Amino acid sequence: MFYFDKVLGKTVLKSTLFSGVNHFFTTKELILKTKEPALIEEADRQKELIKKEFNLERLIHPKQTHTNNIQIVKKDIDLYPETDALILDDNKTGIFLNFADCTPIVLYDFKLNIGAIIHGGWRGTVQKIAPLTVLKMQKEINSNPNDIKALIGPNICFNCFETSEETMNELKNTVKNNVGIYKIENGKFYADLKEINKRQLIEAGIKEIDVTTYCTFHNNNLFFSYRKENKTTNRMSTFLTLKN
Repeated sequence: MFYFDKVLGKTVLKSTLFSGVNHFFTTKELILKTKEPALIEEADRQKELIKKEFNLERLIHPKQTHTNNIQIVKKDIDLYPETDALILDDNKTGIFLNFADCTPIVLYDFKLNIGAIIHGGWRGTVQKIAPLTVLKMQKEINSNPNDIKALIGPNICFNCFETSEETMNELKNTVKNNVGIYKIENGKFYADLKEINKRQLIEAGIKEIDVTTYCTFHNNNLFFSYRKENKTTNRMSTFLTLKN
């Protein structure tokens, strides 16, 4: 179940499924990523405060480019170009990825104390970035999907994600059961990105998944929306660090 909490006195969204794990989805109150000159300094200050708040040596975020590229965070590497999912196995490092309508996905292996954040844009969803991240955790860190829980955070919802017929068809074909995840209304095409990513994770062996009902477009008072706000450069961020 998702609930609102405070970090640095700012409102964030968390899930009871990840109880005991430091994680959150930011709202408009806490900006870590922006290109607006008036806000860049404040965003940098908030990142330093988060490092202090969670006793972190590093706070890493990748250069997201809507790929299905996945990297495991290395202790001697801070830059991750063209990367849309990060896997974390170091409890002195925090990671965050940025969103403004795309689907934020968080994985956590409660047995091995390993986590990941995934940028599930529609392109990444077509390329099945979420199950590929699960597979990478299995192959390279010996993670068992039975031990992994998942969160799916605020994104643009089914009713708001109008797309092309081609994209709708690509998305619906990424899962075995595509009933109810796409629709055509008044000649317009829609796909349910939350549900598609959830079904991809289930097919990858994940059994416990908490999915928020918040939509970045409908709930634009709380979350940034690229479509609703005329291509805003402000982003909501998804943060994760491991248990000590």
